[in-house]
Amino acid sequence: MNLNRRSFCAGLASAAGLAAGPAGAQPAGAPRLFEPRPVALALPGAARPVEAWGFDGATPGPLLRLRHGELVNLRLVNSLRAPLALHWQGVRIDNAFDGAPPLTGPATAPGATADLRFTPPDPGLFAYRPGLGAAAAEQLDRGLTGLLIVDEPAPPPVDHDVVAVVDDWRLGPDGAIRADFADPAIVRGAGRVGAIVTVNGRPAPETLAARPGARVRLRLCNAANARLLIVSFLGVRPFILAIDGQPCDPFEPVRQTVPVGPGARFDIAFEMPAAGAAGSIVARGATPPGLSALPDLPLVVLAPTGDPAPPRAEPIALPLNPALPPAIRLQDARRVELVLEGGAALPAGLGQALAMGYMPAAAGRPAAPPPWRLNGHAGEGLPAAPLVSVKRGTPVSMAFVNRTSFPQTMHVHGHVMRLLHPLDDGWEPYWRDSVIVPEGKTSRVAFLADNPGRWLVASTSPERQAAGLAAWFEVT
Repeated sequence: MNLNRRSFCAGLASAAGLAAGPAGAQPAGAPRLFEPRPVALALPGAARPVEAWGFDGATPGPLLRLRHGELVNLRLVNSLRAPLALHWQGVRIDNAFDGAPPLTGPATAPGATADLRFTPPDPGLFAYRPGLGAAAAEQLDRGLTGLLIVDEPAPPPVDHDVVAVVDDWRLGPDGAIRADFADPAIVRGAGRVGAIVTVNGRPAPETLAARPGARVRLRLCNAANARLLIVSFLGVRPFILAIDGQPCDPFEPVRQTVPVGPGARFDIAFEMPAAGAAGSIVARGATPPGLSALPDLPLVVLAPTGDPAPPRAEPIALPLNPALPPAIRLQDARRVELVLEGGAALPAGLGQALAMGYMPAAAGRPAAPPPWRLNGHAGEGLPAAPLVSVKRGTPVSMAFVNRTSFPQTMHVHGHVMRLLHPLDDGWEPYWRDSVIVPEGKTSRVAFLADNPGRWLVASTSPERQAAGLAAWFEVT
């Protein structure tokens, strides 16, 4: 059984060792073939290897790594039985390549090919994953995802540059991936949350062995369909360098903890623990209503090994993106409200616990919850009219009003945005392409609509996208 995996451990999983150029010798300018194929996963509790899907026969798929200004040049070969579109999350891409059918054109039909040629405008950490459509939930859940890294012209010096792609797997009694992708109780509930968590395609935790005090740049991605990760760093001091691919002034997160919604990416720097000290990166256990907190799930164990690394005096930082506006004129913004409703009605806090992986004891099968609704629109398919149509260069402010029982991670395609303070008197000092909206709360964002086209605004969970939590806006 050839799992065709990339190793995570230091020395084996440095970012340089994960560079993804075309396999074998190819003529200059020839596209790299990008085809989903079966992958055999060895997962705990499964009597035999679990069949997943992956590009180039691996999940997560190959790490695509470019220098800033280089071209992504792929030929997508759809060997699946359903249409396939690739969305490049966080890339401020030309609309035609955003992978959100039907807004960006049709998906690639089974047996067909499509050439994907674009130059990412920004350095950063991005993800590729199936785009909008009823088939995307199964395609993502079976492993069709991966990372795109566009290097800065002068990357900061670190001892180890590593990736951690976190995913989860929902298996049935037969040890196979459950095929209940259209089950209303799941689609209108917590979504596809699995009991088995992997890091870089292997059961968690992974081990990072490095010299005590070595400086690490961790590129963390939540590749799961619906799981909400609350990630804590134990025994080290993390500093966030970039969020969703866009650099920020480095800052230490509150309680050394970051919420990582589906599809989110974080660049985080830390120094390895001292010799003999313990350290780890964990997903916090959920706290179901009326119950004690569940155990934390270790994602990465930090193992200081060898002689201490020389101390570094200079702090690590990434240059801010000069292509993004230093300020957004909120007083001139077009304001849009998106009201999220429907889904299962649950006691306060239970929806978040389920999203974090709480698996309650089996009970009687619940009745089908009501459908999701976005501004009153329910069911499959996008609304006929856009949320708003604006001229290029117009500032836009969006309010996500979450009236559901679950945290909702909402993604704006083609743009990056600021998370506004509650009184709209300022914004957080970083950019996002998605925002986590807690149950019963409202989150406001603002962005400059500077990328022409028809752009999706939707849940990052494809099963919720297809079931109603999706709309669109237009930039002319």
